[in-house]
Amino acid sequence: MNQPSSNILGKTWLYCTVFLTGAAVMVIELLGTRLIAPFYGASLYVWTSLISVTLIALAIGYYWGGIWADKTRSGLSLIIAISGFLTLIIPWLTGPILLATDPLGLRLGSFVSTLILFSPSLIMLGMVGPFAVKLSTATLANVGASTGSIYAVSTVGSVIGTLFLGFYLFPVIGSREIFIGVGIALLLLAMIVAVIEHRYLKSKMAVLPAAVLLVIGIGIFPQIANSGRIQSSDEAFQTRFERESLYGWVRVIDKPKENIRLLTVDASTIGAASISHGQNLLTYQKIVTHIPALVPNMKRALLIGQGAGHMAMTLKEYGIVTDTLEIDPAVAEAASKFFGFVPTGKAIIGDARYEIRQLKDTYDLVILDVFTGGSEPTHLLTVESLAQLRGLLSDQGILALNFVSFFDNGENPALTSVARTLSRVFPYQQVFISDPGRDFNDFIFLATNHAIDLEAESLPNVHRSWLKHRLLDVDPSQGVILTDNLSQLELLQTRKSEHYRRIIVDSLGSNHFIR
Repeated sequence: MNQPSSNILGKTWLYCTVFLTGAAVMVIELLGTRLIAPFYGASLYVWTSLISVTLIALAIGYYWGGIWADKTRSGLSLIIAISGFLTLIIPWLTGPILLATDPLGLRLGSFVSTLILFSPSLIMLGMVGPFAVKLSTATLANVGASTGSIYAVSTVGSVIGTLFLGFYLFPVIGSREIFIGVGIALLLLAMIVAVIEHRYLKSKMAVLPAAVLLVIGIGIFPQIANSGRIQSSDEAFQTRFERESLYGWVRVIDKPKENIRLLTVDASTIGAASISHGQNLLTYQKIVTHIPALVPNMKRALLIGQGAGHMAMTLKEYGIVTDTLEIDPAVAEAASKFFGFVPTGKAIIGDARYEIRQLKDTYDLVILDVFTGGSEPTHLLTVESLAQLRGLLSDQGILALNFVSFFDNGENPALTSVARTLSRVFPYQQVFISDPGRDFNDFIFLATNHAIDLEAESLPNVHRSWLKHRLLDVDPSQGVILTDNLSQLELLQTRKSEHYRRIIVDSLGSNHFIR
């Protein structure tokens, strides 16, 4: 016996459906960055692409769903089944699509790859809402209440999905596995909805399409589960450690022929050492380790951005106890297991802006080394953040800041903006270039409350000459002040992000950054 649509729509199953599909939308949106970021970096452009594509897809889904719902009462199960299948194959398609969009560059490539990978499933999920509204509405008199209830439940599902993913699911399960799980869950949900449609709406063909897609999904599951990364036959690389964290894809990669061990996060190298002796291979860090000779009697240091931990270990040779602050526990684990890092002070895991507010110690040296290839954490390079760091320094203390950019004869707007921002907090600063003669480089800013004397007797002649050869003149007046309210650094560093990513991809190959 047919039941009125009002009775159908009032049943729990409909609200459960929109709740679960609402949760799926946010899971796909949030996890999308974890598939794209290893290849294109976790920059603002990747997040902008994901958010834009999600909104575009949902808008299309709402429109098409409304048109379809006006033509027929059945079809909800088919929509969910298609969305589940399209979600299930996302990890399978990620590699080929990322490689195909690579020539488009950082901004266009990230947008196009996001559009191709995620919009089909999101469009279908967007169609669920109008269909549910149509089923829940018996008369025009209750259309407002029915619509409000459906979208309220869907929004609650999105909230719960976001919280569950971020707080519980993602820390223990990889992004690819979650995508596969969401796809299968949607296919199973489609089967349940199909049975309900068959029973209450007398839709004879409701079950068959959902069942076919479910069978196909199960059939190709092994290929999807094993697709992972494209396996390289190049024996020049050996992956020693691999961990997907909340902050990126952390790996330790050996290049035996070159005697190099790399610590990478997504497409950024944050540590490099010789395999045979563990010697630090990053030149800019050697500049920092000469600082104790400039200011004798240093006792305590704070390293923000631990990386492989080489600077902390070198400072130990000067008798300096170094507290380390690292946001990613996977990085800290890799540094300990594969780079021989042993903390000499407190090893703090957490976000720097929060953790530095909790510190009560005074430091003779604070090292800010939070560079990543995709984008710097700009909130750590603002006037407000630098003022917090100044508050941690002793009277003779030094802030050492690593920044990667183009030199452009000292006129690069990103470089000069960092210099100008530092000048608002510190009365003195000096800038050193890591590798003179190269335009793309590491720049070390030394900011202090007192002038730094490179002629200090405590500094050996060989070190003095080495530092003077790298001393630069950067005009702070040419830059803009970076604040928490307005920081243009991400925009100013677009060329750097694209260039750095290209260097890493050319060195290791594109396949190494496909998750």
